[in-house]
Amino acid sequence: MIEKRVISIRDTKTGAILATAVTDDQVQLFEGAWYFDADAVDMTHLVVSERTYVCPYKGTCYWIDINAPNHQAKNIAFTYFKMNPGYEFIQDKIGFYAGERADTVQTAETKMENSL
Repeated sequence: MIEKRVISIRDTKTGAILATAVTDDQVQLFEGAWYFDADAVDMTHLVVSERTYVCPYKGTCYWIDINAPNHQAKNIAFTYFKMNPGYEFIQDKIGFYAGERADTVQTAETKMENSL
């Protein structure tokens, strides 16, 4: 049996899971943010905005807002569509800040999987 760590990001207002994945498989921690593969994120109430931030070394990120029936908030996540050289590993992934924020909270659990 192999121990795997599952990271989830929840909406603090509704409790809904916005993203969940096994570390090293579909999510990785980098510079204080969890970067999820796009298919590990529930985009039902998430909207990629036109608002951007230019990181001098990673490139331009686009902010992601939540627009759920009981919760609207800006800048809860971000994504990079075009990267500067050396940061391609986070391209097209969805980033959420690690830990607890005003609108999202990270949870973690351990899961056992067969090693075969």
